[in-house]
Amino acid sequence: MKFRSERDSLVDAISTAGRAVGGRGSSSVVLSGLLLRCDGNRLVAIGTDLDLTIKVELEVIGLEDGAAVVPARLLVDIVRSLEPGAVTVEGGDDSEKVEIAAARSRFGLRSYPVVEFPSVSVADGVGVGLPGPMLAEGLRQVVRAASSDDARPLLTGVLMANEQGAVRLVATDSYRLAMRDLEGTKGVTDAGGMLVPARALVELQRLTSSGDGDGVDEITVSTGDHEITFSRGPVRISTRLLDGTYPDYRQLIPEHYPNRLHVGKESLVAALRRVRLLVRDNTTPVRLSMRPGGVDLTVVSQEVGDASESVDGDFTGEDMVIAFNPSYLIDGVEAVAGDEVVIETGDPSRPATVRGAERDDFQYLLMPVRVS
Repeated sequence: MKFRSERDSLVDAISTAGRAVGGRGSSSVVLSGLLLRCDGNRLVAIGTDLDLTIKVELEVIGLEDGAAVVPARLLVDIVRSLEPGAVTVEGGDDSEKVEIAAARSRFGLRSYPVVEFPSVSVADGVGVGLPGPMLAEGLRQVVRAASSDDARPLLTGVLMANEQGAVRLVATDSYRLAMRDLEGTKGVTDAGGMLVPARALVELQRLTSSGDGDGVDEITVSTGDHEITFSRGPVRISTRLLDGTYPDYRQLIPEHYPNRLHVGKESLVAALRRVRLLVRDNTTPVRLSMRPGGVDLTVVSQEVGDASESVDGDFTGEDMVIAFNPSYLIDGVEAVAGDEVVIETGDPSRPATVRGAERDDFQYLLMPVRVS
């Protein structure tokens, strides 16, 4: 294998593919490597941890066809450190070393056997196109609510369901739930939906928000029996689907709220961040005292002190005090698209909903914290 590429283009390709590479806990050392395969003037870079696979294609000056598996993180660091200009990569196949050269720099890296690199599968079903900017916004709003606790694997995924012919995204960690409808899109699954690992969607969110100027604004989604693939331009992100039945989230959504607080998003977030400065652990809540004219925020920390701030707004309903985990509340308010936020509540023991004042395609349910 031998090819030549511009440094910046090569860095983009291998760093993107390298984000799927397994860490120290990988079952095989070859999974810490990146597969580079040159065929003519086409380079394919593949990184995988067997659950997540990222494949990137790049046009290069192909000098000799072949393949190599190179330590991913070291390769990215080396190529990124080189001077701008052409980079030549040579070696692989029967060789145990890959050479990287640019200007006066030369590196020789020990490579892994290509035959030991796993054969990765990608979904090859009929693709459905989704608008990239809309999907990026939906992922930004929803993925934050997925659990990071591997002891509850179902909750580490995001449900992609078909709701009235359009895509619905749902995530919950049992303390909060985020739901976004991608209105005007075509469903990519049946009514039961698919559970997509949140980690893969974090990478997809990065891809759809990259703004790399390639003019590609559509994400193609292809599904198989056990995997799903997202394609944008030269990049394909494939991941295994999670097995299991997702919790019935619909029963968690109250049909009616008697209390409604309407406030400015930025002023509320800024105030929450200030009073959160006194929070030293996850057990200290922020109390919201809702009243006509707005809301009073209060944090009381036995070890540090107390903080309070008032935010102007419109409130309808009965005066009430309700408490939340401040980080979870900030997450929900920040996820809202637009400048105005509505917080709807029933009583201090039931879930509240955070949503935008101008749009109803996103809801963020949040369980309150019991306080004396």
